[in-house]
Amino acid sequence: MPTKHIDTLLQHAGTAPFNPETGTAPVPLPPMRASTVRFANIAALEQAQRSKAAGGRATTYGRMGMDTHAALEQVFTQLEGGTHCYLASSGLSAMTMVMLALCSAGDHALISDCVYGPMRELDDAVLKRMNIDITYFAAGEDLDELVRPNTKLLYVESPGSLLFEMLDMGAMAAVAQRHGLVLATDNTWGSGYIYRPLTLGAQVSVIAGTKYVGGHSDLMLGAVVTNDEQIARKLNRTQYAMGYSISADDAWLALRGVRTMPIRMAQHARHAMQVCEFFKSRPETVRLFHPAWPQDPGHALWQRDCTGSNGMLSVELRLSPAAAREFVDSLTLFGIGFSWGGYESLVQLVSGKDLAKHRYWGEGDNALVRLHIGLESPEDIIADLTQALEKAAAVKD
Repeated sequence: MPTKHIDTLLQHAGTAPFNPETGTAPVPLPPMRASTVRFANIAALEQAQRSKAAGGRATTYGRMGMDTHAALEQVFTQLEGGTHCYLASSGLSAMTMVMLALCSAGDHALISDCVYGPMRELDDAVLKRMNIDITYFAAGEDLDELVRPNTKLLYVESPGSLLFEMLDMGAMAAVAQRHGLVLATDNTWGSGYIYRPLTLGAQVSVIAGTKYVGGHSDLMLGAVVTNDEQIARKLNRTQYAMGYSISADDAWLALRGVRTMPIRMAQHARHAMQVCEFFKSRPETVRLFHPAWPQDPGHALWQRDCTGSNGMLSVELRLSPAAAREFVDSLTLFGIGFSWGGYESLVQLVSGKDLAKHRYWGEGDNALVRLHIGLESPEDIIADLTQALEKAAAVKD
């Protein structure tokens, strides 16, 4: 029986077709590696070129990918509820594709100050040099007042990367519509599974497939999904002109990983809530940042717009800088690293310099630790956090 439930779609989208001669097929689609694409005749080549010029997915050279890539694109469009997907070699390269496809020299863009940190490096290193002007804004600011005659793009991330601040995507979409802007969002946190911003009024969704889609900390991948034909044409030309390409093996790994995303993400979310309960009981805890946590300021938006959560949370701890370093260094089940979405637990001691860019943080000298809660036993994770906090408490300033 046909179904629209995403859990079922993820198990069947992009699988291998049956061989018409033998009537057999493997379950997974094999990685199809190719640099050169052959055409049966000139007419076939011309048809592919016409389709490509019209914005369709027509492979004329291996750089754009073969069947494995097309299958992954199909998965991303189904996750996000979009119509077109364009792959990139990382989440940041997907963000770059969006910025260069939708902004030109002399244009202005509004970007939420909770955005993924490397966006600011892209701004400083590339966009400024190209005379693309950026204004960073905080939630609650009057965006109508910030829009200029040359503003073309409203780019946000919800929840934000460090403090998981929920933004009102519907309200953002209303602003974009009033001023004729494109609303684009980084949806790596939701990955199309627990949050679908295209259904809330966004026109472009960016996903780092490196994270929960891959799920095993072994690939780099970005994707841009849109439901707008005109935007799709711009993304299509920019992706091709800039030479974007991803490995067929990485595409295959992402296809394999996404099959188990429903159960992985649900388990990460359960473990994260148990860790939140633990931190609630600790005297060192000042504040938890996790939109599924009932005391989080963004909880009502999360309840309205999301269908689940994941393993990401941050915690403000009443620890000195030295004690915070001891806490992180004493953890044994948490790797120190900047990524997330894999099966393992990770920790990041967030610098004050990075926090200063987020007005949601406010002020203060407390430590902020960002955690990705993995698939280890939550009892073991909590025991590890407990012993690390005890060692941090023994540090003398």
